[in-house]
Amino acid sequence: QVQLVESGGGLVQAGGSLRLSCAASGRTFSSYAMGWFRQAPGKEREFVAVISRLGIITSYADSVKGRFTISRDNANKTVYLRMNSLKAEDTAVYHCAADDQNTLGREANEYGYWGQGTQVTVSS
Repeated sequence: QVQLVESGGGLVQAGGSLRLSCAASGRTFSSYAMGWFRQAPGKEREFVAVISRLGIITSYADSVKGRFTISRDNANKTVYLRMNSLKAEDTAVYHCAADDQNTLGREANEYGYWGQGTQVTVSS
């Protein structure tokens, strides 16, 4: 129903910035709340941010609040995650996910569609 492809990851020094993109296929993109999650090796998948279907409501994990910004461009069927002031602790594979219920949830099992992820590595 929807396919998601992340891009924009890479290697960056602590204090640097990256912008991740999540491109969606299909014509129903604006019907989904969109979230970003991350997973480091040996750790549980962790909520990062979520944005409502029209972009009016956003929510962030405490660990990234004030540093990361989620946004969306429904006309272009893309969700973004701007990451500033990156820390070594931000190193992870970042996944975007779609929730057709638009619940703005913070649990991974509330999202039905997932991208393959993009690696972000922050060096100290």
